[in-house]
Amino acid sequence: MMRRAIERKREGDALDDATWEATIAAYMDGTVDDAQMAALAMACVWRGLDRSEAAALTRAMVASGASLQYPRELFVVDKHSSGGVSDIVSLVAVPLVAACGVKVAKLSGRALGHTGGTIDKLETIAGLRTTLAMDAFTAQVERVGCAIAAQSEAFVPADKRLYRLRDHTATVPSIGLIAASIVSKKVAGGAHAFVFDVKCGTAAFMRDVRQATELAQTLVAVSQQFGRRARAVVSDMSEPLGRSIGTGIEVIEARDFLRGEDADARVRDGCLQIATEMLALAGVSDPRATALGALRSGAAYEKFIEMIEAQGGSRAALEAMRVTARAHEVKASHDGFVTAIDAVALGHAAREWSTNEPTGGIRVAMRVGARVAKGDLLAVAYGAHASAKRVAEAFMLGGEAPAARPLAYATI
Repeated sequence: MMRRAIERKREGDALDDATWEATIAAYMDGTVDDAQMAALAMACVWRGLDRSEAAALTRAMVASGASLQYPRELFVVDKHSSGGVSDIVSLVAVPLVAACGVKVAKLSGRALGHTGGTIDKLETIAGLRTTLAMDAFTAQVERVGCAIAAQSEAFVPADKRLYRLRDHTATVPSIGLIAASIVSKKVAGGAHAFVFDVKCGTAAFMRDVRQATELAQTLVAVSQQFGRRARAVVSDMSEPLGRSIGTGIEVIEARDFLRGEDADARVRDGCLQIATEMLALAGVSDPRATALGALRSGAAYEKFIEMIEAQGGSRAALEAMRVTARAHEVKASHDGFVTAIDAVALGHAAREWSTNEPTGGIRVAMRVGARVAKGDLLAVAYGAHASAKRVAEAFMLGGEAPAARPLAYATI
């Protein structure tokens, strides 16, 4: 069966639902080995999967493990980011949406490559637990209105095994495989509606708008085949979303934003757009105004505190967090414009420096397009082992301002 499946996919044929179901079941029980599955994955990279195949693979992977379920009368939303640098949207949008009266159940992952992980960030808050039993997770969503927890090993084990294989065999870049991986985790998480934040640009897994839009459309279409409401935003990731890059340093930025002490326009627009889409899926009238009201009133920050306390942290622990005192300033070497920022390099550096110093990392002072004079502050590197030279190399200066890029390219 597996040999025929590989041959058919190699020739560009679509595999039927029964074949995908049998393939994943056989892979999990050891009948199909890594070599055969790697061959099939490579055929998928070259030939692609249609949306029916992506849905069938999603269904087979969901069936490989446990799933959460919420009562229909309790409408629950979730959101997913395809990975970015200084992406604090989950830390802000989850409590913000919950403060507007919509339940949010967020199962998150750890850092991957240069991209930050929401779980790693939350674990820098003293006492906070990210590993929650399934019944504790669902109970918190019902009682508090939101929860952010690490994905249990019981959820979609087939995806974990297949993703590791794809990572080792250079078969990650397939829109159908990516969509099945993402949607299977969302479906298993039990939410009734999803918002996908599909990053696009030099620091994203999807580099161009066409590819990112195709992935966004596939994510929405596959989700709808499982009876879920879904929307997707294709957003720019050619420079850091926020000002802070690291783990604890990003929690501090999210805290200050929710408290109204940090009004960075890029962070504000990115978080509000995702929160607005989540509220719209839940049927909230005038969702943007509702989200703004929860921000301005302080309700979103109080909901963030409530979630942290429910998971073992405390207001005092969050509010005591400070960026590490060891700082290295990075200044412009000459007059000009910031033409590009290598967010991948900054992401790798910040992850390295925050490993032993959770509130170490980088704070960006200048955005792409900014005019600078010699000696102007570009960024600050924090941590005993932080390198100003390494950060400086990530900033490109030129004589002309680059063309402006939108924060969001499309909404599906």
